Amino acid sequence: MYADTETIRRILQDSGDTWAVVGLSNNRSRAAYGVAEVLQRFGKRVVPVHPKAERVHGEEGYASLADIPFPVDVVDVFVNSELAGAVADEAVAKGARAVWFQLGVVDEQAYERTRAVGLDMVMDRCPAIEIPRLGA
Repeated sequence: MYADTETIRRILQDSGDTWAVVGLSNNRSRAAYGVAEVLQRFGKRVVPVHPKAERVHGEEGYASLADIPFPVDVVDVFVNSELAGAVADEAVAKGARAVWFQLGVVDEQAYERTRAVGLDMVMDRCPAIEIPRLGA
């Protein structure tokens, strides 16, 4: 329900190439680090968003979505479900075209709010799994 194939394909192929990855730091043991590498290999610009605002994979980091001084197309969320809804709301305020909640991240109210304002959204999926699966 929260990850139909057509929405996944639309986000990966048509929503744009600038992905803000919330929770991305230089911690190589975290899933966000590896997923960001996969996104870059498939032509996405990955913008790290983390309180440390670290440069990751060659891209300048920012402490919050609001701090990013340029538009972002997709917000990929690697924070826990309790914090994810606020990030989805920030993505709407930032003008993103889509929101992607990673594996294990679910907030049904955030999904409803985000979809209600016209953004595509996927929950509980990983683009690093979906890209090869769909041949995107």
